[in-house]
Amino acid sequence: MSLSNKLSKLTLNLYKMKNKSLILNIILSFLATLLAFFVTWISGFNLVIPILLFSLFSFLSFYLKKHDRTFYLKIGLLLAIIIVSAKAIVSYSSLSYYFIPVVAISMATVILFDDLVLGFAIAAVSSMLVGIIANFNLTISLIFFVGGIVGILSVWRARRRSQIILAGVYVGVVQLFCFLLIFLKFFSLDQFLKNYAIPVLSGGIVSSFIVIGSLPIFEYLFKVTTNISLLELSDFNHPLLRKMILEAPGTYQHSLLVGNLAEAASEAVGANSLLARVGAYYHDIGKIEKAEYFSENQIHFQSKHDKLQPTMSRLIITNHIKEGGELAKKYRLNPMIIDFITQHHGTSMIYYFYRKAMQGANENNQSQEEVFRYPGPKPQRKEIAIVLLADAVEAASRTLSEPTAERLEEIVKKIINNKFIDGQLDECDLTLKDLEIIGNVFLRILSAIYHPRVRYPEEKYETTNNKSAKQNSHTEQEDSGQDKKDSQTTE
Repeated sequence: MSLSNKLSKLTLNLYKMKNKSLILNIILSFLATLLAFFVTWISGFNLVIPILLFSLFSFLSFYLKKHDRTFYLKIGLLLAIIIVSAKAIVSYSSLSYYFIPVVAISMATVILFDDLVLGFAIAAVSSMLVGIIANFNLTISLIFFVGGIVGILSVWRARRRSQIILAGVYVGVVQLFCFLLIFLKFFSLDQFLKNYAIPVLSGGIVSSFIVIGSLPIFEYLFKVTTNISLLELSDFNHPLLRKMILEAPGTYQHSLLVGNLAEAASEAVGANSLLARVGAYYHDIGKIEKAEYFSENQIHFQSKHDKLQPTMSRLIITNHIKEGGELAKKYRLNPMIIDFITQHHGTSMIYYFYRKAMQGANENNQSQEEVFRYPGPKPQRKEIAIVLLADAVEAASRTLSEPTAERLEEIVKKIINNKFIDGQLDECDLTLKDLEIIGNVFLRILSAIYHPRVRYPEEKYETTNNKSAKQNSHTEQEDSGQDKKDSQTTE
């Protein structure tokens, strides 16, 4: 199939997929809004709330490109927490309205889903929901919205819990400043400090502690991994990484290099660089069980595959995907990390053993070609696709006897083009521009790894013993010469 036909087919499939996904999202949005309408009608809430929720879900159905089927349930749960807590505080509690966890839900959303636009949408809708429930108090909606924006920007891709606490302080200070701008002229200073300053300021700080306490629960329920959890997984004392160091040291070193390549490339194209690096650390854990069958772990130069049939070698190679998934579940890794293990080869062909099997066989055997492919699925995220490319590029660069800059550039471009033409990148969001940037990043890092060294001239160093021996030899020669002279004189 020519490249133009391939691109045309890919475009058509993406168009059909997008239409089906859009229709399904609209249906799910409508059903979620009907449910919200029913709940708010039963509970006696204002009917503006369902209209607001329908607007949110409609926006998300058009904005979001790809999410699992439970995504709307997750968003619905977060909004339900806002509605229930707001109703409880407004109607059944003497607490200040500023303790409603609007900012906490906004910050948790951006941490859990790693999406700024989604966080802004949740902040806007949740602040308006609280304002409606609080007797159409639009002032509190404005304060909560501004505080939510500050909180979202402060915890965007946060990697430490201290950043979340600091974000709560920022939120409290900004909300207090907004309150001063709006209400200071209506209250005396003493009344303001006593009745409003403490709740407004402490509301932001309390929100940060709510986020820290609830994140593990939401991670478990939503099956996602936050940057904080990713940093814990990146600890080299993790049992799986320790096991890899001891039993498959070559694979461990390969995974580190793939992680460096994937992290830099992800950073360059705006993907989650931490997720890419940690996913790369674990992507080949399935090789631990039969480490000696993979070239990076073969201490002796003779390969164990030399005595095996190509089909048997194919089974061993492809089985590391299955074994890796089982090992990850045994150690309770997050499903997002397991996706790296199962998708980092996509449906690529094991070309070496395929060519070996084809020697003396029918070259046009298409069924045989399918046998020598990984089971898939293809990468569904940018980060996994980048790890796929980094994995192939790092392995191929080690086969070069003289890794010059020109040869590295040639092999990087060749691998990226082959993966694209083979359709391995069809189901992720990488663009052609992204692939160009990724290739340049790979080339820069590989050139730094394999850069040539200046050959220094060899210097001969004489040890003390050698110097003493030479001095003794020289003295002996002088003594023997003097003896000869004395004997001649005597004669």
